[in-house]
Amino acid sequence: MEQKELGMEGNMKLAVNVDHIATIREARRHNIPDPVLAALLAEQAGAEGIVCHIRSDRRHIKERDIHLLKQTVKTKLNIEMSATDEMKQLAMDIKPDIVSLVPERDEEITTEGGLDVRSNEAHLQTHIRDIKQVGIRVSIFVDPDIEQIEACQRVGVDLIEINTGKYADLKPREKRDRALEEIVQAAKHGVAVGLEIHAGHGLDYFNVRPVAAIQEMKEFSIGFAIVARAAIVGIDAAVREMIALIE
Repeated sequence: MEQKELGMEGNMKLAVNVDHIATIREARRHNIPDPVLAALLAEQAGAEGIVCHIRSDRRHIKERDIHLLKQTVKTKLNIEMSATDEMKQLAMDIKPDIVSLVPERDEEITTEGGLDVRSNEAHLQTHIRDIKQVGIRVSIFVDPDIEQIEACQRVGVDLIEINTGKYADLKPREKRDRALEEIVQAAKHGVAVGLEIHAGHGLDYFNVRPVAAIQEMKEFSIGFAIVARAAIVGIDAAVREMIALIE
């Protein structure tokens, strides 16, 4: 049966990452703008999830933010974090809807690539099992690599977020077409092994449509582009414009 017959077309969801609202706040060590207020406005504009990344250095999102987001988000809350004992305990205390495991390096500006699951299967399997035992769904941010996706399935995650950074960084020519095809094949393989497929990283108002056309995709996580657009037109308009592009 074709996927269109299964009702998969037109079901793409948008989860808005509010990290960069906190980045603006931390630029002046102030209490504005508030990522929690931004999250509520994004939900009212139609976002079906809120994402934030609490890093070990707390460079933008803080514990206060995730506690307040847990109390106020009405759709679903997805917290990105590294696979450390400190973060596992934090996740088990907060109990967001989803924990997304991501790689993290102190010197990076933003997450630079997918998690190397194959090289860390034993640790990740235990880590994921512990988080899922308290009722949290677990995702992994992973490159569009078939072997890495198979490793994600082995360690027991519920879903994956395919890293679209390579595609997003390329100009619309042959190399970007190949990068898009890698995402297509990764999404198909993920569905084949029983995983829910999300995507994100570097997606914006100009490059998102080809990825949104991949029928296996269920949700996008987009932050920087929406926050940048919101600086000009406001959060409500920025979120609605992105939803219109991916539907």
